[in-house]
Amino acid sequence: MAKAFFRLQKFLRRTQFLLFFLTAAYLMAGSLLLLQRTRLVIQQGSRGTPSNSNQALPVPEEMSRAGLADARSLQSPGPGRQDQQHGPHWLVSRNSEFRQLRRRWFHRLTSEQEPLQTAGFKAMKHTAEHKGTYRGCFTHDSRERTLKGAVFYDLRKMTVAHCQEACAERAYSYAGLAYGAECYCGNTLPAAAARPGECNLECRGQKGSVCGGVNRLSVYSLEELRAAARRRRNFIYRGCFRAPENLTDTFPASLIQPNLTVEMCSEFCSKKEFPLAVIRGQECYCGYPTGRFSLHEGTDGRRCSGTSNASSAAGGEYCLVYQTPVQDTRCTDRKFLTTKSKVFVALSSFPGAGNTWARHLIEHATGYYTGSYYFDGALYNKGFKGEKDHWRSRRTICVKTHESGRSEIEMFDSAILLIRNPYKSLMAEFNRKYAGHLGYATDRNWKSKEWPDFVNSYASWWASHVLEWLKYGKRLLVVHYEELRQSLIPKLKEMVEFLNVTVTEDRLLCVENNRDGNFKRSGAKQKDFEPFTQEMKDLINRYILTVDEALRGRNFSGLPREYVPR
Repeated sequence: MAKAFFRLQKFLRRTQFLLFFLTAAYLMAGSLLLLQRTRLVIQQGSRGTPSNSNQALPVPEEMSRAGLADARSLQSPGPGRQDQQHGPHWLVSRNSEFRQLRRRWFHRLTSEQEPLQTAGFKAMKHTAEHKGTYRGCFTHDSRERTLKGAVFYDLRKMTVAHCQEACAERAYSYAGLAYGAECYCGNTLPAAAARPGECNLECRGQKGSVCGGVNRLSVYSLEELRAAARRRRNFIYRGCFRAPENLTDTFPASLIQPNLTVEMCSEFCSKKEFPLAVIRGQECYCGYPTGRFSLHEGTDGRRCSGTSNASSAAGGEYCLVYQTPVQDTRCTDRKFLTTKSKVFVALSSFPGAGNTWARHLIEHATGYYTGSYYFDGALYNKGFKGEKDHWRSRRTICVKTHESGRSEIEMFDSAILLIRNPYKSLMAEFNRKYAGHLGYATDRNWKSKEWPDFVNSYASWWASHVLEWLKYGKRLLVVHYEELRQSLIPKLKEMVEFLNVTVTEDRLLCVENNRDGNFKRSGAKQKDFEPFTQEMKDLINRYILTVDEALRGRNFSGLPREYVPR
């Protein structure tokens, strides 16, 4: 009897708790729905337009990976899906309303601030502080871009003015911003317009300004800025070259113009979005470096004398070549590996040895992102999206690392070991430590006590890093930074083949045309000076000789002769 009473009591307690939970959930859901409907009524009354609450919002790839939302949960249910849901009709209806609430919540999340969607704000942000003319909000597909020119990322400091200036300096007519941090350039206005309110994401580097939206571009025309850029004469002389046999087949666009000048040809090719302007007499040709015209075999510039002012030099056998401000975009597309890599590859180097530059070359040559053992927000903000991917995800073509312990080395199946002159590496890392990836340390930094302390500790690390990888690395490709700079295409081919990726010659030539990327140090460079004392040189030279001997002992070529000794 007692057992039966105990079971009944237990059942009633469970039922009571279940009823309480369902009642509380029902009341909370009803309250939320009531508040949301009240808010919608107020919005409709003030704006005078109905809200399209059933629109499914596109989900940025980064947010989907971060777990903020499941793309499938944001799609409107198809006509057959509600029939498959079981339960009373009121529950099906309530679930549909919850999905709409989640969509609106996600829309507010991506917009970051609801006031960005008001008409007054839109009018303010498109007219203030910008020299370009706002042309409207347009649809944007990152795979089939409407603005097909240069692309820039700054996921922390992007502003409308920064994007406009970057595109104008490269002679583009339009600048478009998307996702609050991405800048796209082009010479053709996008055809598919979007509703003004769909460009609603705040610029990462400027509060109160809008930089497009999710799959939406805020587009500006740049007539005034382009005129200022032209006055700066922003084309670069590449040299004199033998003209290919059939120029019409080699170059996609051409112009014949009496009294042709370099400025006229460069402007024409810039409008056509080509990075090369080729002049032969009165003829102007536009195109890319290709196997037919690789720009690898220049000739004496005197053979082209007079070619730039409408006279045919040497019977038309030679031509002048200029680099226009337009970016070569044949190799700028990048993505994560579609399937996990079976071979775990490291891109290993001592700090300051050019790892970031090598990653730029590898990403543009292969079309795949590189990863990192660390997380560097500055690199992620500039477009190295593999920085935020877990380094063991195997979704990147290789993984940056400066580690040199046995366990850290043996985790990788193979590695590209990048080595640079230790004198240059130490100075580069010291600059990065005090002025970031693109700056230079001050004279005060160099003359401080920290510089000799830095050399004493880091010089031994430079040597031990190479020695440890030679000892424990399973399969190595040794690449010397200096040789990569001098012979970029052959060395880059070796690296790409080591990564088991097949690329075209035209893509490699595109990488060569964009070799520096966005990570070449700029600004006030230090004057020529010798920061190394004789004691420092003696220490570094001993390490150089040790590393050179170890490389030869593993049947690798020794260090370049310029390394030793100073």
